[in-house]
Amino acid sequence: MMSRIEQLISEIEEYIDSCKPKAFSNSDIIVNKEEIEELLVELRLRIPDEIKKYQKIISNQDAILSDARSQADSILAEATAQTNELVNEHEIMQRAYTQADQVVEDAQMQAQAIVDQAYGDADAIRENAIRYTDDMLSSLQRIMNHTIEDAQSRFGAFMSSMQSSYDIVTSNRNELSGGVVREEEETPAPQSETAE
Repeated sequence: MMSRIEQLISEIEEYIDSCKPKAFSNSDIIVNKEEIEELLVELRLRIPDEIKKYQKIISNQDAILSDARSQADSILAEATAQTNELVNEHEIMQRAYTQADQVVEDAQMQAQAIVDQAYGDADAIRENAIRYTDDMLSSLQRIMNHTIEDAQSRFGAFMSSMQSSYDIVTSNRNELSGGVVREEEETPAPQSETAE
């Protein structure tokens, strides 16, 4: 079953894919800031809940171990009871000791197997929780990296456009400046005729 974090990551990826491309660009897209921020805010709020859920699963290993110990104690108690019954019968005393030793040994092996299995299950749960959380953070990291690269690309295109506009304005001013100089050079001639 897909978690809400995975759903949010899928929604963000689908949203990015659905965005319209920017005019005259193959890589830039037009993003609705409120929509993408809403998805990112929910993603940020969901991550702690997911981590807490898996921390709770990890903490349950103590309950698993406690249950395993209880089962082991119960098996040992039953073995002891059986041993007592066998010992009480004088004519089968020797066989009772042999059977009692075997029952205790089997009980200890079974109890150890239960404890070992509980530790194995707890380790598997912890590893899966860590791996899952790392996968979620990796997906978030990829989205953030894509957003950063996209922002840098848009900023670079904006600066290039501004530089081009600036060069055009500078060129126009230079042309206008040349026209002003020529007018000033032509103006004195009529004034000198008036003075004569």
